[in-house]
Amino acid sequence: MELLLSALLVFALRLLDVPLSTVRMLYMVRGQRGVAAALAFFEALIWLVAITRVFAHLTSPVQYLGWALGFAVGTALGMGVEGWLAPGYVTLRIITRGSARTLVDRLRGAGYGVTEVEGRGLEGPVAVLYVVVQRRSVRPLLRLVEAHDPKAFITLEQTQRARGGHVRERPLWGGVRK
Repeated sequence: MELLLSALLVFALRLLDVPLSTVRMLYMVRGQRGVAAALAFFEALIWLVAITRVFAHLTSPVQYLGWALGFAVGTALGMGVEGWLAPGYVTLRIITRGSARTLVDRLRGAGYGVTEVEGRGLEGPVAVLYVVVQRRSVRPLLRLVEAHDPKAFITLEQTQRARGGHVRERPLWGGVRK
């Protein structure tokens, strides 16, 4: 019974430290050292407690299963947390054929800052639209674009920082603010 409880504890601890690792990496990539360092501290502490439990019962395969299963489920959980937090900015490049006036008006009406550039594609004139948004705002923006022009060519790029202009911000807990 003690070995099973220990394996469950190892599993639970891995459910904490693996998602912390995922989120820490996000903050590291974005250059937010303080947040990354704080997360690293707790990640290492939790990992140390978990590995100590495994080493205390080296002959118990159930400990290994708790460790491995916790890592696997923690990875999936970390991906979910990362998607929910969605920190940072993305630049969308939207290429649409012909005039994009209606789409630009709809995007601006929804609070998005849009920069429009005229271009020429293989099949003639195109409009190239640039929109910088917080990552958590990408899906609603894509739905808006696809409703207007399902054939639009869209690329997304990570944006390290955004300053000035008209970047629509959306709070974590729903609602919209400009």
